[in-house]
Amino acid sequence: MFIPCINGQEGSIGTIIIYFKLFRLFLNLQKEMNSVMVTRKKKKKGSVEKMTRRYWNINLKEMIEAGVHFGHGIKKWNPKMAPYISAKRKGTHIINLARTARFLSEACDLVFDAASQGKSFLIVGTKKRAADLVASAAIRSRCHYVNKKWFSGMLTNWSITKTRLSQFRDLRAEEKMGKFHHLPKRDAAILKRKLSTLQRYLGGIKYMTRLPDIVIVLDQQKEYIALQECAILGIPTISLVDTNCDPDLANISIPANDDTMTSIRLILNKLVFAISEGRSLYIRNR
Repeated sequence: MFIPCINGQEGSIGTIIIYFKLFRLFLNLQKEMNSVMVTRKKKKKGSVEKMTRRYWNINLKEMIEAGVHFGHGIKKWNPKMAPYISAKRKGTHIINLARTARFLSEACDLVFDAASQGKSFLIVGTKKRAADLVASAAIRSRCHYVNKKWFSGMLTNWSITKTRLSQFRDLRAEEKMGKFHHLPKRDAAILKRKLSTLQRYLGGIKYMTRLPDIVIVLDQQKEYIALQECAILGIPTISLVDTNCDPDLANISIPANDDTMTSIRLILNKLVFAISEGRSLYIRNR
C-alpha cells in the first residue's frame, strides 16, 4: 500500500485519516463561506435588511499552520463543546475548523459594525506569554486592554475603578510637571511606587471613561470573573473557547486553541483588523 511522505518521512495511516478529515472540514468551510448574503433585522419592527457578508480572509490552511484545531486532552473536555469537536487524535480533541471560521467571521462582522458606530472595546488577556501581544494589538486598534491582572469588580464596581483611574491620571500629570522633585525623597519614592503599580495594572484602561460596549476575552478559564461581570452588566462578549470551556458563557464563542501563541495571535489579529476597518469607516463618515 502506498503511504504518502510528509516532510521527507513516511506517513502513517492515522496521518492520512487526519488529513482526510481536515479536507472534509475544508469542504464544509467553503460551504459556510459561500453564503454571502445574510438577513439582519433592523431596530424598527417589521423591517428586514439584506446585507453582504464581509470577507475576512479566513482560510483553513492558515488556521492549521497556527494550530487552531488542537484542543485539550480527552479527559479535560467540557461536554458542551461536543458540537465544535470533529475528531480525536492521540488522546487530544480536534476542533472543527468550519465552526471556528463561521463564528470568527460572525465576530468580525459584529466588531466591524460596532466600530463603525464609534463604540468602544476592551480586550482581556492576562496570560504572561500573551501580555505583549494583547497590548500591541489593542494599541494598534485603539482599544482598551487588561493584560496583567483582572481585579474583581473592575466593571461591576465602576465607581471605584473610575476613582483609581482619576488618581492614576493625576499622579501621571504631577510626575510630568516635575512635582515629585519638590517632595522629600521618601514621599516621592512612595508616589513613584504607587504610580508604577497603577501603570502596570490600569495602564491599558487609563483613557476609559465609561464601561466598554464589547469585551473580547482570550482565555475563558483564566478570565472567568471578567465574563461574569459582563454578564451581570449586559455587556456583549466575544471569547475564545477551547475544548475544556463552556461556550454558553459568551455571546459569541470562537472554538480555538487558547494555549498556543500562534493560535491566539491569528484570532486576535482578525478581530483587530475588523475593528480597525470599522473605525476607519466611522472616521470617514463623521
